[in-house]
Amino acid sequence: MSAPPSIFVGTSGYSFADWVGPFYPPGTRSGDFLSHYAKHFSCVEVNSTYYRIPNPRVLSAMERKTPDGFRFVVKLNQAMTHEGTPADGLVRDFRALLEPLKDAGKYHGLLAQFPWGFKRTDANKAHLEALRERLPGEPLWVEFRHDSWMHPRLPEWLRERALGYCSVDEPALPGLVPPVVHLTSDTGYVRFHGRNATTWWGRGGGDRYDYDYAERELAEWVGRIRALAEKAKQTYLFFNNCHAGQAARNAKLMEELLRRQQLPV
Repeated sequence: MSAPPSIFVGTSGYSFADWVGPFYPPGTRSGDFLSHYAKHFSCVEVNSTYYRIPNPRVLSAMERKTPDGFRFVVKLNQAMTHEGTPADGLVRDFRALLEPLKDAGKYHGLLAQFPWGFKRTDANKAHLEALRERLPGEPLWVEFRHDSWMHPRLPEWLRERALGYCSVDEPALPGLVPPVVHLTSDTGYVRFHGRNATTWWGRGGGDRYDYDYAERELAEWVGRIRALAEKAKQTYLFFNNCHAGQAARNAKLMEELLRRQQLPV
């Protein structure tokens, strides 16, 4: 018998009109996107919560479109990661949003994505600690975008605060975080943003996440993912290169690469 899945592959969001054709069948209505997505993937990162905190009924409706065992990871609202310590009411509203997923047994944690300008300073470390305190007991992974956080003590510092580390694949540009992996909780976490160096900083008028990974580029990660999976209870891999269905296509390719190596996906 094969090992049960412990590596879960999905995409950062699913509701994209330009996925109709490349991923969703022609004519698919937006209201049917998630039910179709869930036929192909067992997890998704909810990105819409980054832009606004919807009524819990929105996540309840999303949950009902997925089968038993489906997994949701929810991105923190930008006011919680980009605008200093969040107000009590905002945190309360955000936690209420999670209840439908928790009730259904499909909630699997939170992602805190910080901007490039969030550098390793005492003030920002204090902000992270305050955020952890405001979300007690929640599985919480932290994604840094500035390489000042790549300090030898970072893994220990995160473990002491029960914070998971989110590894990233992104362009090899000065100041960005390199593709290193750390396991600072019981769960590994990797986000694939693409390597579009030309448009990453907004030059050229393109989308920084418009990138289609080559097989050899994803193969570079197989060893790192194996190392995570051997130590972690579970490992999440999310593709954020969402332009024109590339994330879904690359997620499928990653699954195939892992299966070839007999990893439990």
